[in-house]
Amino acid sequence: MSRLGRVLAAILLSCTGTAGVQAHKPSDSYLTVSQALPGTVLDGQWDIALRDLEHAIGLDANSDGAITWGELKARRAEVVHYAFSRLSIEALAAGERQSCRLDAPALLFDEHVDGGYAVLKFLVRCPFPPAQIVVHYSLLFDVDPNHHGLFDVRAAAASQASVLADQTRTVTVSLGSPDRMGQFRAFMDAGIWHIWKGYDHILFLLTLLLPAVVIYQAGHWQPRASPREALFDVLKVVTAFTLAHSLTLSLAVNGLVNLPSRLVESAIALTVLLGALNNLFPIVRERRWMVAFGFGLIHGLGFASVLSDLGLRGWNLAVALIGFNTGVEVGQLTIVSILIPLAYSLRGTRFYRRALMPTGAATIGGIAAYWLAMRATGLALQ
Repeated sequence: MSRLGRVLAAILLSCTGTAGVQAHKPSDSYLTVSQALPGTVLDGQWDIALRDLEHAIGLDANSDGAITWGELKARRAEVVHYAFSRLSIEALAAGERQSCRLDAPALLFDEHVDGGYAVLKFLVRCPFPPAQIVVHYSLLFDVDPNHHGLFDVRAAAASQASVLADQTRTVTVSLGSPDRMGQFRAFMDAGIWHIWKGYDHILFLLTLLLPAVVIYQAGHWQPRASPREALFDVLKVVTAFTLAHSLTLSLAVNGLVNLPSRLVESAIALTVLLGALNNLFPIVRERRWMVAFGFGLIHGLGFASVLSDLGLRGWNLAVALIGFNTGVEVGQLTIVSILIPLAYSLRGTRFYRRALMPTGAATIGGIAAYWLAMRATGLALQ
């Protein structure tokens, strides 16, 4: 095997090896701080997935795989302590900076599209009316470094959303003049990482891109004659996928399409499985861009899960949506720019056509079948 072949095989093994255990929705929480009128007291709400709390502190007392309201209430003190020991807020105004007190937490329950959430309603009591607030956030990073906190500040003058991650645990938000460029960058970063950590999306892209440099003829994969043919095929596939997922992402985030997370995640696994099977037993050969478009509609609904439950509106929603979708495209194009030159340079080798194509498709198909079984039965969302 050539050196480039080993590199390409390592990329595929890295994706499939890590992806084998990633059959669940990414970990997100939803934190909102609201200021109806200027003053020292703000309202807070924090939605945290029960599956994440179960992973962190344990809620399922009888180990039956279902967390009831009674089990959640029984661990109220532990939930409150765990959450609020990982959140602090400071007030900023006229060069002064002091800590705010978070108190009166009420524990409620809500059902999101991806399952049950503990809802913590609380008050943010600041020593003076803040012009800005500084949020320090470290929820779940000790058990899941890929966790994200989606943060929305709603003030009378303006609103601004941001993303809290392991690499960005502190954000400063103005209550009067939102930083739209900072918001755009935050959601663009979230979009990039959503692609790079979304192994189902990566494996689906692999099922579309690996055949782009070869053509199925006389019962075998044969190398394409020119780079122009390969690049044109890649362009059609990537453009179709981009248009499709951008469409359903926008529709879902604006509330025009709303499907259960279990159905969407299962359908995404099915698209990966069908893409892999088509590489093993090629049925769709020359119009794979149509497959990319059709299946891309489903993947867009999966992307939307990051933003849908945050409840953004107006410019706040527009900036977050554009930034996140831009990040998805940047992440996607990065994968394409790395993979295609490697694949093209190896397209004529027996390793690529007789080993990597069938073995890669079979491996991806096996992982996708596992995901489909887990997600369809609901086990992946526990």
